[in-house]
Amino acid sequence: MDGFKKFLLQGNLVQLAVAVVIGAVFSELITAFTEGFITPLLGIFGGIPAFGELYFEINGSRFLYGRFIDALIGFLLTAAILYFFVVMPVAKLMDRMSKAEEATTRDCPHCFSEISRKAERCPQCTSQVTPDALGPEQPAAT
Repeated sequence: MDGFKKFLLQGNLVQLAVAVVIGAVFSELITAFTEGFITPLLGIFGGIPAFGELYFEINGSRFLYGRFIDALIGFLLTAAILYFFVVMPVAKLMDRMSKAEEATTRDCPHCFSEISRKAERCPQCTSQVTPDALGPEQPAAT
């Protein structure tokens, strides 16, 4: 029972639960924005006041294509917001961090293992190497 309680109170599980709740609320917000602002704008251009209620019938079956278009617009808005405000900034941050990490190491010219730029001897093959105190993109210290 203690293991189960520990699992439930784990930080990752709590963060995941919060993310799911915020995601659901965000989805409702995007849906309301789409139905309240975007599709009425589309309705203005098409001359239809309630765009989300558009449908066609075949043999008495009603196909609500207006709601599908609402959902599609909501999906595209959500995907665009997540991409431009979450994915791109995180990718840029990760790229910056990897460049900073790359600048602190180099390959040994003898065994091609990764060593510090400041190393005078390779820890793997013990060959003597010339220290490279400055990386290719690092400015000189003053």
